[in-house]
Amino acid sequence: MRVGSSSTACQHIVPAVLREFKESFPQCIICVEPGDTPEAIALLRENRVDLALALEPKSDEKIEFHPLFTDELVFLTSPAHPWAMAGQVTREEIPRQHYVLYNKHSYTFELVEEYFRAENMVLNTVIEFGSMEAIKELVKLGLGVSILAPWIAQKELREKSLVSLPLGRRKLKRDWGILHRRGRRLNLAEETFISLCRTVTEELAEMTLARRGR
Repeated sequence: MRVGSSSTACQHIVPAVLREFKESFPQCIICVEPGDTPEAIALLRENRVDLALALEPKSDEKIEFHPLFTDELVFLTSPAHPWAMAGQVTREEIPRQHYVLYNKHSYTFELVEEYFRAENMVLNTVIEFGSMEAIKELVKLGLGVSILAPWIAQKELREKSLVSLPLGRRKLKRDWGILHRRGRRLNLAEETFISLCRTVTEELAEMTLARRGR
């Protein structure tokens, strides 16, 4: 079975899914191709993967989407940042901050840009990275503010080496799911993989709901 997955999902979701999957299908050979949503869609169209764990794409007649969970993007800062110290974000300061953001060719970067464009703001992006781990380390060092989902920084938030703050009154949410080519009948192994993804990501969905309830 060939699976495409974002690097973030590869680290935080896929290992737990594969551990359970191999118990049911010990003889199944699995090949995981890392890549963000645009790459995952390209791999599906080229028949180079069977399934992809990624963000919901914009309308695509050739791709079918099975929703898994919804997350919310927030500001992440170091504990020494003025916003973290005050426990709130100053709207006027948002465009003036230095930002460490994820790959500008990703769906996430596009969503962030669209969100702040609607708020009549342009972010001052000084560093762009394709690695979530590198982004978190730079933010810890006080080199900028990032915009990520809390589940990507669970460990750091728990240890209080990073602080999360809402983007504003309007939420910025992303829908994650499993993609495959439309019209293709899924086999038992693929159906099982999707079911296990739902089980593993239930905790992430609960985390998002808990944040909304604050």
